[in-house]
Amino acid sequence: MNKQERLTTDLYCITAEKFSLGRSNIEVVEEMIAAEVKVIQYREKKKKMLYKYEECKKLREMTRKAGVTFIINDDIHLAMAIDADGVHIGQEDLPLEEVRKLLGEDKIIGLSTHSPQQAEDAVKRGADYIGVGPIFKTYTKEDVCDPVGLEYLEYVANNFEIPFVAIGGIKEQNVEQIISLGAKCVSMVTEIVGAEDIRAKIDSIRSRL
Repeated sequence: MNKQERLTTDLYCITAEKFSLGRSNIEVVEEMIAAEVKVIQYREKKKKMLYKYEECKKLREMTRKAGVTFIINDDIHLAMAIDADGVHIGQEDLPLEEVRKLLGEDKIIGLSTHSPQQAEDAVKRGADYIGVGPIFKTYTKEDVCDPVGLEYLEYVANNFEIPFVAIGGIKEQNVEQIISLGAKCVSMVTEIVGAEDIRAKIDSIRSRL
């Protein structure tokens, strides 16, 4: 599959063990895969590197076997070490051009954006997809910026062809509003990993998509 095909998904799922009701990332990802999620991002900022490496090796085996695109948040070296499909970086991480030099053209690079100018810049610099958000207030990330609101989401949907993921404070009850503004792919973190029954929650969300 080419990069565009590997990014084709309705739900972009992200790990967050802190909110997973005592379940490990392995257990959560197993449920995501069983629910036929096609893109999963590993995001664990505070774990020790060796633990993350061992965990991601297992997750890479699971996702590869299932044909799921596996993205690493921020950590380029970890992504290279476990041969992830790509990385997702923020505005204050290593520049996209440098990440591309390290990973090569075949790997996926996503970039978080919070304004029209950042979206335009991401396209010019060769991002494979962009994150659009946070749409609403979110408490999942500690270093997150203020919500960008629905106007920015609508602007990206109407003015850019690059694949994008709407993210930040999105819940099952407001996801239809996000889709109505042009989003084809959404990311929910706590709404999914914090569900008692992850598969049932994903099915319920998809019924609204």
